[in-house]
Amino acid sequence: MATLLEDANLQAIREKVQNGERLSVDDGLTLYNSADLLTVAQMANEVNNRKNGDSVYFIENMYINPTNVCEANCAFCGFKRKPGEEGAYTMDEEELLKYVSARWNDNIREFHIVGGHNTDVPFDYYLNTIRTLKKHYPNASIKAYTAAEIEFFARHAGLSMREVLEELINAGLDTLPGGGAEILTERYREKMSPEKASTDEWLEAHETAHHLGLKTHATMLYGSIDTFEERLIHMDRVRQLQDRTGGFMVFIPLAMQPRKKKAGLERRTSSFDDMRTIAISRLMLDNFAHIKAYWINIGPQLTQMALTFGSSDIHGTLVEERISHSVGALTSQGITRKELIHLIKGANKTPVERDTFYNVVKTY
Repeated sequence: MATLLEDANLQAIREKVQNGERLSVDDGLTLYNSADLLTVAQMANEVNNRKNGDSVYFIENMYINPTNVCEANCAFCGFKRKPGEEGAYTMDEEELLKYVSARWNDNIREFHIVGGHNTDVPFDYYLNTIRTLKKHYPNASIKAYTAAEIEFFARHAGLSMREVLEELINAGLDTLPGGGAEILTERYREKMSPEKASTDEWLEAHETAHHLGLKTHATMLYGSIDTFEERLIHMDRVRQLQDRTGGFMVFIPLAMQPRKKKAGLERRTSSFDDMRTIAISRLMLDNFAHIKAYWINIGPQLTQMALTFGSSDIHGTLVEERISHSVGALTSQGITRKELIHLIKGANKTPVERDTFYNVVKTY
């Protein structure tokens, strides 16, 4: 029987992967430019198996977006509103507790909190959000405020980012989410998110958090004006920070969503690119334990496929995701534990329910 010949350009990379050697940005470009997706996937799956075996992690969590009022004007965002604009909101303490109570179940282990850069409320508003949730739900971890929000708080309150983080930790913060990274090159940020934290400020916020004892998350929002080289520069920059601190738990490639749900296929990332980016993330980020497949943006079926492309985490139940759904996400806003387990077992993997810090809660 004839066998398929893999891309000859991948042979040197395969040898590096088998020997546990670090891949360069040029190696990453070779992977991106290869049409041999299955060989790239095979290598990523091999690396993931070394790190995680057949375990795939998920968490019962709840998204909370306390305010959508924002000073920034990011080209990709449909969530933000200006003060006084129709649909603008800022939850007070009573509204926050009512929102959570209506969606709470006792299996939830984490609140995932991001929102707008709202100049109409003081920094204490954001601190009080954490204090309130910790008081009423002491057993749930607080994953709150992106590095871009940390930079905003510092600028808005006249504090250093370290001082902001220290106050948040004292209020009950457990970890930072990975958002606000988008693509960590200034060309991209000047065009897509000019009012938000710079590349260096995003990295500084996480490095400071790591030095203060927090384990955090890193994301990459791909699929708009970014080049393959910029994606790889982004990966290399978080990889270098991980070398210094070891503070990142997981890397999450996020597929850009179009501004409208009715957008055609040409406005969406391709399945090929989604799977390739997850696999390349696994191969490039040798010092990260986990690569997450974010089912909200790529859908449950591709998320299941991603489990053989290097991913070891499929995120969580969410309950009600708003940010991707404020633009063109076509998925549901939440998913059940039963459905997550079904996806993982369907890929012949072992479902592992975790807490925020990848401690095992239960193996199914």
